[in-house]
Amino acid sequence: MSSAPIAGPELRVYLLIEDLQQQFAAYLGTPTRARGYPPYAGQHALIIEVAPGLAIERVTHQALTSVPDIEPGILFVERQFGVLEVHASSLDDVLRAGEAILDGLGAEPAHQLAPRVLYHDVIEDVTDMHAVIINRNRQASMLLPGQSLLVYEMTPALFAAVAANEAEKVAPENTLVDVQMIGAAGRVYIGGTTEGVMKARDAITRVLGSIEGRGH
Repeated sequence: MSSAPIAGPELRVYLLIEDLQQQFAAYLGTPTRARGYPPYAGQHALIIEVAPGLAIERVTHQALTSVPDIEPGILFVERQFGVLEVHASSLDDVLRAGEAILDGLGAEPAHQLAPRVLYHDVIEDVTDMHAVIINRNRQASMLLPGQSLLVYEMTPALFAAVAANEAEKVAPENTLVDVQMIGAAGRVYIGGTTEGVMKARDAITRVLGSIEGRGH
């Protein structure tokens, strides 16, 4: 009895993030995120997600052997998907690593899943108890009572990364409170003035709408 052929890995996310911002780079560099080499502000990153999960090990090999100067920050194998983040000061190095990955997968960036917005809201004048309970679960900086809070949810989860970075570009005075970029859905929490978080919201909506991909 012959076994059915095994399908090749599926490209779920191919996400180039240029010019890492200070707060987002610091978040990526925390020990809970970057178990490899932490990135720094001003560097450029590429984040890949594939299915099945273990296929990310081959992706990692292709990236690091093709461009030895890039550094891996995140390598994560979850239940169904594998995630790799690599970064470098040279954008050309990051792009060459991406080309090697795509060649190995036989894919193009447009083969990824298109981001889909699930929910967003701006909550004004956050109470002290609300701030406390959010801060108990945050992975970045603190939300302060009286600030406005932007919450934004999308899928695939990794698009929370570009959302957070683009939001910081347009309104660096905001506080990046939390980024949840691995799992069933991605989530971003940003604190600041109402005007500031609305600028961040609009920037996230624009960048997610500009990314090409296939339907879910």
